[in-house]
Amino acid sequence: MSEEIVKEILIEGVDARELYGTQDAYLEQMRELCPKLKIVARGDKIKALGARSDVAAFERRMNALVDYYVKYGHISSEVVSQAFSSSLAELSTEPPAVDKDVIVYGNNGAIIRARTINQQRLVKQAERCDLMFAVGPAGSGKTYTAIALAVRALKEREVRRIILTRPAVEAGEKLGFLPGDMKEKLDPYLQPLYDALNDMIPAAKLQKFLEEGTVQIAPLAYMRGRTLDNAFVILDEAQNTTLSQIKMFLTRMGRNAKFIVTGDVTQIDLPRRSDSGLTRAMDTLRNIEGIGIVEFDKRDIVRHRLVKYIVEAFDKREELENGLRNKHDNNQTTDNK
Repeated sequence: MSEEIVKEILIEGVDARELYGTQDAYLEQMRELCPKLKIVARGDKIKALGARSDVAAFERRMNALVDYYVKYGHISSEVVSQAFSSSLAELSTEPPAVDKDVIVYGNNGAIIRARTINQQRLVKQAERCDLMFAVGPAGSGKTYTAIALAVRALKEREVRRIILTRPAVEAGEKLGFLPGDMKEKLDPYLQPLYDALNDMIPAAKLQKFLEEGTVQIAPLAYMRGRTLDNAFVILDEAQNTTLSQIKMFLTRMGRNAKFIVTGDVTQIDLPRRSDSGLTRAMDTLRNIEGIGIVEFDKRDIVRHRLVKYIVEAFDKREELENGLRNKHDNNQTTDNK
């Protein structure tokens, strides 16, 4: 008879509650799949009592399950079954081909995938470029896709932190008069980024990441002088940066860093549209190896179906107004002659 032992396994790098499942559903499944063992879970510690060989096999499979979660960001009944019923080699394989467009698994098993051609282009660009520009209309998914890429990089331990920044144009980058600390001052401007993070990271874990600095809020005005190493950095609403501001931001890039700059050149909130540095920066850097540019358009809009028509209607209005303005200017020039 094989010697019986008790082994305590520490669950590290994940929330044990997610690993055990709702109402311990996955834990019960593990018990059913390992009938020779007595399995007891307390917080982030799980004890296995049984024959030495069975306990050792359980520990290997449990570690593989944790590794799978860290890499792909989700656990399911099928994954648990595969971990404890199949070979470990099978568990470590890539997800099925049907999920080839999946960027990351969000909360409650939600699948975050590249849904349009240009979203897919951005994902592919991220594989070979450390600096990317993603520009296009509202609702095209450029920022959401960028956030998903950042979360995936963090989950796969390619970077140590995510840094989000956005120009607070309405406050003129002078946030001191607003109540609260720096995070609270900038939160209203960063809410779209928080919304995306909340889709992809459980609320308790996101709060912990914010407290530890794993996810950081960095106002653009406060970026000067920093060097951002081992980080995935997203500058959102970059159309509201001046050329000197965007140059300052881009030169913060440190070792093992990825930068994504997103913006919509039709929504410039600066006093003068010509002050925007986004298009000038893109034109200046367009032909540099390692810098990718993806230009989204109305075909990429993935919000409510009406958003596409709203964007088109305003574009047509702007074209008409510009045409009338140019005609008026030409007439005045002719009259002056």
